Amino acid sequence: MITKIAITDDHEMVLKGITSMLVNTSEIEIVGTYVNAQETLVNLATNLPDVLLLDINLPDINGIDLSKQLLKKYPELKIIALTNFEDISFVKRMLKNGVHGYLLKNTDKLELVEALKTVLSGEIFLQKDIHKKLLSQTTRQTKNNSLLPKLTRREHDVLTAISEELTTQQISEKLFISPKTVETHRMNIMSKLGAKNSVGIIKIAIEKELL
Repeated sequence: MITKIAITDDHEMVLKGITSMLVNTSEIEIVGTYVNAQETLVNLATNLPDVLLLDINLPDINGIDLSKQLLKKYPELKIIALTNFEDISFVKRMLKNGVHGYLLKNTDKLELVEALKTVLSGEIFLQKDIHKKLLSQTTRQTKNNSLLPKLTRREHDVLTAISEELTTQQISEKLFISPKTVETHRMNIMSKLGAKNSVGIIKIAIEKELL
């Protein structure tokens, strides 16, 4: 099955570089390259890809606002931010808008293909350095904010493990609790956060700075 990819970036070198990187990958077809938000909006209306690689810093509409517009109009579209911005605030804002991945432009072909496969499977992909920065915030205190969901210490341990993409069995072994207990904690976390699945758990937890 061929995956259709489009790229939006205002630097010709980036567009050519990614195109060159993926050109010999048989399961991927690049169906469009765009230099600004307006080009993207016009072309996606008639040629919608499976995945859009989207730069944040665009000359007309920034990628954060553009991602929100696109996902509202095309909820089936998968968007991966491809940027030089490492600031966690940008990551959180993009994830809050519903993007499915976040890559820095220093990525290589293997990581890019892995990111594409991950988001197409319905999961979130974060580059390792970005993932580590998000995880490092788990130590931040969230007291004095009554609006935050109150997770128990063990629920927070399970939440952190979920964000590390561990399976139920792996979480069970890591925390020395039964798989059934892991699932009980997962259901409690989903209930407290108002999430429907593990992807939702991560998105909401990041939004509320629980991760």
